[in-house]
Amino acid sequence: MCKVLNISESGYYRWLKNRNKPSARKLLSVKIQEILDAHPDNSNYGIERMQTALDQKGIHVSRRTIYRAMTEMGIVHKKRTPRGITKATTEIQDPENLIKRDFSAEKPLQKLLSDITEIQCSDGKLYVSAVLDCYNGEILSIAMDNNIKKELCIRTLNELKSQYGKKLCGAIFHSDRGSQYTSEAFKATLQKIGLRQSLSGTGHCFDNARMESFFATLKKEKIYRISAYKLTREQVKTIIFRYIFVYYNRIRITSFNPGGLPPVAYREWARSNAALAA
Repeated sequence: MCKVLNISESGYYRWLKNRNKPSARKLLSVKIQEILDAHPDNSNYGIERMQTALDQKGIHVSRRTIYRAMTEMGIVHKKRTPRGITKATTEIQDPENLIKRDFSAEKPLQKLLSDITEIQCSDGKLYVSAVLDCYNGEILSIAMDNNIKKELCIRTLNELKSQYGKKLCGAIFHSDRGSQYTSEAFKATLQKIGLRQSLSGTGHCFDNARMESFFATLKKEKIYRISAYKLTREQVKTIIFRYIFVYYNRIRITSFNPGGLPPVAYREWARSNAALAA
């Protein structure tokens, strides 16, 4: 038979031995599914984040191989990017931009970013204000309400102060030029806490790109997938809180940190290393 088929006997017996074994692609698909099953929100993982997750398990494969496997599994997602909602004031045109699009930080609570996003719910709009630490991408505080008044941003600051107190003194607090952030009441709260204000240039959305990237992630990975417009504000508030403080900060792989470590894990890892080096 081997002569008729023009194949070697060793090749035939090798095929016979391995014909019932799963292919490398199928084995990879199993590992990918294990990662997805580890947490419901891992279903949002794209190619790069999945590659990092596999690397953490000691499985090193190319991005193209992962793309093919995920395509076969039907789990490659399309991009969706939400638009910002705050409006620039005309009264203040040239305050100093202390960040200048440098979103890196050498230590926690050195550079903080903030912004507001809008979510449509069944009983009206929900506005979410958040503060992100440039050091590790951790969301430090959030406030949510049915309006976009300056009090929402002030509540976010007060929540931040209740968590970190005097550790905030001297930190840079960066946002866009929305009227909430340029109000006298907000600036007075910043000064009381000891934060240094930094504002994006007028019409320069990239000046606060990392914060806007977080909100894009929140909407793509959670808000759009739960069809928030069918849920009440209170239901969406609970979902957002759990997503941020349980999953995003502690479990989700992030490309900003070495090894894809989640924000809290990276902060703790860096602190442990600093203690050993001291």
